[in-house]
Order: sequence, then structure tokens, then C-alpha cells
Amino acid sequence: MTDADHSTSDEHGGTGAPESDSSLVSCADAAADELRTAYEARRDAETAIADRGTTAVTSVADAYDRATALLDRYEDRATGTGDFGAFVEFEQKFLELVEGVDDDAPAADAFEAANDVLDRRRLSEKHFHAARDALEPAADVAALVEKRDAARERHRTATRDAERCLSTVEERLAELNRLQRLGEADLDAPVARIREPIRAYNDAVAEAFETYKRETSARDVLSFLSTAAGYPLVDYDAPPTDLREYVQSAEVGDDSIPELLEYADYSNSKLSHFVADPSELKARVAVNRTYLRRLDGGPLRVSWPPPSAEELRFRVSELVSLVSRFAPDDVVARCRELRYLAEDTEYDRLRTAAEARESLTDTERKRLQRGEVAESLEALGDSRDRLRDVVDEYGYESATALDAST
Repeated sequence: MTDADHSTSDEHGGTGAPESDSSLVSCADAAADELRTAYEARRDAETAIADRGTTAVTSVADAYDRATALLDRYEDRATGTGDFGAFVEFEQKFLELVEGVDDDAPAADAFEAANDVLDRRRLSEKHFHAARDALEPAADVAALVEKRDAARERHRTATRDAERCLSTVEERLAELNRLQRLGEADLDAPVARIREPIRAYNDAVAEAFETYKRETSARDVLSFLSTAAGYPLVDYDAPPTDLREYVQSAEVGDDSIPELLEYADYSNSKLSHFVADPSELKARVAVNRTYLRRLDGGPLRVSWPPPSAEELRFRVSELVSLVSRFAPDDVVARCRELRYLAEDTEYDRLRTAAEARESLTDTERKRLQRGEVAESLEALGDSRDRLRDVVDEYGYESATALDAST
């Protein structure tokens, strides 16, 4: 069976599940609501700080964090009759911190009040507790920064989730548009006009490559594959570097790939009759058995259903360049003839008919007949538009002006 005989209907069996479409609508609506809510929460949090002065609030939050860190660090060492040095050090550091807080900063009095509690000859745990209580107004200011940071993270996450949902919706819309297009296809169109030339070429190039692989030196075949790997529309992997370098220099590089694979299965004693270094052949060839065995003309074939007319034109140009390096003239001629298919004014209609025949399942045909695909397209299209507008207006990057304005 050639590429032109394969049916891909099973691969598209899940294209028409209405439950997934309604779930995507719900996803888009929920993502839009969450993004808008997260934006508003961030805006409110930013505004709450801006109203008090962003620089002043952040400096108070920093001072509060340093104050509580000092209280936690010295509470055990600076209380009672313990470490007098720690007591002096604590008193000095806390005073320096308080003096560094601007008098006009929000909750500046809280630091002064805490220092008054701690300014004594001997400290006990109750003084540290009282100092923490005195700092509560500053804690409220610091909480504004924490709330803002949490709101920013929520906004960032909501944007990422909305963009991910939007991408999923757009992918689904592309599937449904394709399905709608196939549903409009003329299933009675004479697709043999394009199928037979493609099938004839595919069979011919597959046979030609097998002959080439069997009768040509491994050195020349790997050189060809290195060249073919540079063609973007031909899906050959470049040969492994260690294998390519080996066949370039080793005498057995003159032998064919099937012969190399046969050598790789020999014992070292038997292989020593063919190569000077059996271990090197094992290391270079045996480890690349899978690559060598899988080499065939598949990447040189044309898929069925075939690609768009534009892609077929470009693909045939690349194929002619490569196939002419090893195949007989009649195979190259069959390849060139495919270019004329893309020039046929009926090509798109025939291609769509072929794709519909191969791809549409019974379930999808019924959904098309009942108009469910059109309904899903309309519902998802509306959700996509709404979500895109919300992302554009309320997305994290779009809302960076919040930072500048605060």
C-alpha cells in the first residue's frame, strides 16, 4: 500500500466532539472573567500604594521587615541579664533603623513608639511583644506591598492562562474551519486525476531508492543523505557524525549499506577477514543499525491527500533536485509531472475532495449535516473575539502602564 492508499479518518475521529467545544467556550469565558478581575485587583492594590506614595510605602515596608528581623534575632540574647553586648548592639541597630525612617512616611510614628518601648536599661520578652504591637500600623503598610505583589502574580498567571486558552480556542477553530471546508467538498469529483500520478511516482521513487541503497556504496548514500537533510521540505535526518566519518575513510565504505549491516552482525573473528579493526566497525556501524535499517524513500514521496498547490510546487522542485541524483530518468520525469498537477485549475477542488474522502468520519458527516459544526464555529468565534479583546486590554503586558502611573 502506497501513501496514496492510506486513509487517515481514524486520526481525525475526535474532531467533532461538541462537549469539548462547549468546554472551550466555558474556558474562554472563565479566563476572560478571571483576567479582568485580576487586573482590577492589581489596579486597586497599586492605587492603594500610590495614594500613600509608592517610594514612602516601599521604604516603610522594608524598614518594617528589618525591624521584625531585629526583634526576632535579638529577643533571646538581649533580654534579662544575659548578653550585655547583644543588648547594646540591638539598641543601637534599632535606633539607627528608626532614625532612617522619614518623619513624613506612613506609620512613621509606629517606629518611634516601638523604640520608646525598647529604650530602657533592661529588656524582657514583654517589651519585645509590646514593640511588635507598636509596629502594627507599619505592618499594615507593609501588607499593602505584599498585597500588591500577590495581585501582580495573580494578574501574570491570569494573563498566561488566558493566552493559553486563547491559543487552544484558535487551534480548535482552525480544525472546525477545516472540517467545514471538507464538508463542502464535492465527493464525486474525479480525484483519480491527481491520485494516479502521485501513486505512480511514489511507487517508482520507493523502488528506485531501495535499488540505490542496495547497489550503491554506503559512502555515496550517506553523502546523498547529508545533502538531502538540508532540504526543508524533505524529511531526512542527517547521518550520525561518527557513522559518516567512518564510511568516508574506511575501506568498507565502498560496500553497500546492507553489506555493512551484515558485517555488523559478524563475530569479531569472522569480521577480521573483512576489516582491519572489527571493534571500530562495531562501534560505528552496529550502534547505528536502527538509522541504517530505517532508511527508505519515504521522505521523497508525496503525501496523500496531497499538500496545497503552493506547497506541492515547492516540494516537487526540491524532489526533482534530489531524485535526479540517484533515480532513473523515468522516475525523475514522473516527479516533474507532479508540478503540472499544481497548475491544474481543478487541483484545489480535487485535493479537498480527496481529503474529505480520507478524513471525514461518519460522526463528523452527521455533525456537518445537523449544522453543529457551524454552531460551534459561531460560538467559539465569539468567545475567541471576546477573550482576545480582554487579553489586549487587560493582559499583563498591556497593563504595565499601571506601574508607570503608580
